[in-house]
Amino acid sequence: MVPLRDENPIRITPYVTYGLIAVNVLVFLVEISLPPDALLAFFKSWAMVPEQLSTSFQGGVSVVNAEEWLTLITSQFLHAGLLHLGGNMLYLWIFGNNVEEQLGRVQFLGFYLLCGVLASLAQWYVAPESEIPSLGASGAIAGVMGAYIFRFPEVRILTFVPLGFLFTTLRIPAILYLGIWFLQQALYGVSSLEAPAMVGMEGGGVAYWAHAGGFVFGAVLGPLFGLFDRASASNQSLGADEQPPSPDPPES
Repeated sequence: MVPLRDENPIRITPYVTYGLIAVNVLVFLVEISLPPDALLAFFKSWAMVPEQLSTSFQGGVSVVNAEEWLTLITSQFLHAGLLHLGGNMLYLWIFGNNVEEQLGRVQFLGFYLLCGVLASLAQWYVAPESEIPSLGASGAIAGVMGAYIFRFPEVRILTFVPLGFLFTTLRIPAILYLGIWFLQQALYGVSSLEAPAMVGMEGGGVAYWAHAGGFVFGAVLGPLFGLFDRASASNQSLGADEQPPSPDPPES
């Protein structure tokens, strides 16, 4: 199932969501301009490599280790291919704008990056000796989805569904669509613990624990960042030039 859009209008221009998409696309353009050897070195330097991160934790605080810890953020803007980038940006486009409106732009950016960091640490925790670079925005976006499912559970997601040789679209409640997505990531993550060569980051595939972890962290952190603070969200969502119109005076 592929989400096409949500039926959840916003009152702001989601500049942070647009900016994150733009940065991810620009970094990907840099990636595809590199020859294979240079690209591998680029990933080794800027993606989160669990084995390198484990080593850095043993070395205490230093400039070198700080650079390694920085990959918990930089890895969020790297992607392994066009489909990887396109899928992530589609989910960010659909679910990011509403969460940005609720949290406010600055808090949304902090929330997004923090979810990405914690998602990467979740994947590192289950495979701390892996030498395979972990990269992509999916952990951070999973955090956005974790916040979305609790804030907008009844919103309908227009979803593309292939049925054999037939194709159709369905309007699926967010709690069902995102709930199924989370269960898939969690089940694949558990499977990867027993069959690392077949499923998960150890096989060079999908970092399912980053997805599931990001989703849980987003659900937990969302309320702490003001997800349900309606008054705060309304004030932060509207800029100085986007204030709601004052009510008309009563007719005499």
